[in-house]
Amino acid sequence: MKHIGAHVSAAGGPAKAIERAVEIGADALALFTKNQRRWHAKPLSETAIAEFREACAHHGFGPGQILPHDSYLINLGHPERDGLEKSRAAFLDECRRCEQLGLTLLNFHPGSHLGRISEDDCLARIAESINWAHAQTESVVAVIENTAGQGTNLGHRFEHLAAIIEQVDDKSRVGVCIDTCHAFAAGYDLRSAQATTATLDEFGEVVGFDYLRGMHLNDAKSAFASRVDRHHSLGHGNIGLEGFTTLMRDPRLDGIPLILETIEPALWSEEIAWLRAQQAMPRPA
Repeated sequence: MKHIGAHVSAAGGPAKAIERAVEIGADALALFTKNQRRWHAKPLSETAIAEFREACAHHGFGPGQILPHDSYLINLGHPERDGLEKSRAAFLDECRRCEQLGLTLLNFHPGSHLGRISEDDCLARIAESINWAHAQTESVVAVIENTAGQGTNLGHRFEHLAAIIEQVDDKSRVGVCIDTCHAFAAGYDLRSAQATTATLDEFGEVVGFDYLRGMHLNDAKSAFASRVDRHHSLGHGNIGLEGFTTLMRDPRLDGIPLILETIEPALWSEEIAWLRAQQAMPRPA
């Protein structure tokens, strides 16, 4: 079974994100548990926590259907001690907020070397940061999102993701989220059924589907292998619809949150309905 949704606003409190997901016909969602462009936020109130948990129970959203995203400011591979400590502290706060809300996943962009340390050293720092956060939390799974590879961002190769996972001590608490726009911009083709299946096969060989905890379903304004991160609505970008149909028919993607981050929220309900319809269509001979 596929769980399909979108990254909805949590303005007014995290429980509002559940309501907004229900309004667009979603049975999965992503949200920010705090302002994603600020380092600090007020603690979650007991009321906000209780309302969120009640909304999840009422609408049938389990923790495996919700993929919260951390702040864009965080760089767990930061080459400088001050920046690394600040990022780690913010990441730990995000992990604890997830645990307060009863959530088990936290999606994050791995990090950037900023041209000051080697890729290998940066990947090692990211893994060390995950281990550091794990030691101070109980259950949250650190879900590494692949990147487009803009600038000095790492995570644009499946090998980067595998290298981080290899150095994480508790592998039951680390996973991966594949963003289709990022993958395409990084040079993983998704424009046809054959290319999409080949990309998934490569992920399985390099990283392993046991680690796949979610996906972001986005078409791409950016060109193939451009290493530029520009999302588009499904079927309006350079990936096209065939790849998304293929994803919806692949059983390896069952049981994880499939999250739209496409650029027109007004289209999310239509995109969710279209994605669901692809599962019901007969498979090609």
